[in-house]
Amino acid sequence: MDSKELVMVAAKACDEKRAQDIVVLDMADVSLVADYFLICEGSNERQVQAIAREVKDQAEESGIEVKRMEGFDKARWILVDLNGVVCHIFHKDERQYYNLERLWGDASTVSVEGIQR
Repeated sequence: MDSKELVMVAAKACDEKRAQDIVVLDMADVSLVADYFLICEGSNERQVQAIAREVKDQAEESGIEVKRMEGFDKARWILVDLNGVVCHIFHKDERQYYNLERLWGDASTVSVEGIQR
């Protein structure tokens, strides 16, 4: 499965758990860390954990190895590394503080629909 398909699996999982403000950054020309960053938020710790769990479950059902998941216990910022796609699942307060979209401002924002093409 390539990174485009992988980010679609992750975005679908986030959407199914009602993640808010889902943003995909194309990191290919900006960083060697990943092809895409998926950034979203949940309104409370339980929702943040549910989103992360759904991303992990759907990735594994698709035969994708979850390389690493960090921050699950505190559920303020959970990072799910899918090897090519890194999902940043924030509590809404933490997302504003860290503002990854601004930090990685050189990366272009990609619509989920645009990736499907």
